[in-house]
Amino acid sequence: MEVPADLVLVGHVLDAWRLDGSVKVAPYSSDASALLGAREWWFDVKGAVRSFDVMTAKVHGSTVTAKLVGIVDRDAAEALKGARISVSRRYFPVTDDDEYYWVDLIGLEVVNQSGESFGAVADLTENGAHQNLVVRTQAEGSDKVERLIPFVDAYVRTVDLPGRRIVVDWQADY
Repeated sequence: MEVPADLVLVGHVLDAWRLDGSVKVAPYSSDASALLGAREWWFDVKGAVRSFDVMTAKVHGSTVTAKLVGIVDRDAAEALKGARISVSRRYFPVTDDDEYYWVDLIGLEVVNQSGESFGAVADLTENGAHQNLVVRTQAEGSDKVERLIPFVDAYVRTVDLPGRRIVVDWQADY
């Protein structure tokens, strides 16, 4: 079976769940709708990638529990412990015009309104009040420069996904 090109990492297997071969999954988002809506999950177990059809999946506290086709006992479920789980992008809910999946922002160039480049989005963090872009660049002398730029309307002017660029109202000396 060919691995889809649009896979997105959404969680990992914490452990077996119950005796029937169910697994307990740590989703990488507080909104596990992509994981819950997918009928097929792709597992990376120590570099070996394979898919499983999902019989049932439901939220259980901050985790997701799932029963997979072909995993019939606890030993088979335990063999998946630590596996990274990806799903096809087609299972992701559609976003509004001003909403973005973090995975889509990673790698975008960040520039200010004067055209000064700050580097690329390496990560995003949550601080309780809002998200922050973690922007990294290599400065002269190969020192890495990292900036945290609040991902809020006051500072983010445009997000151009096709153009792979974010324009911010930010200065280098902030």
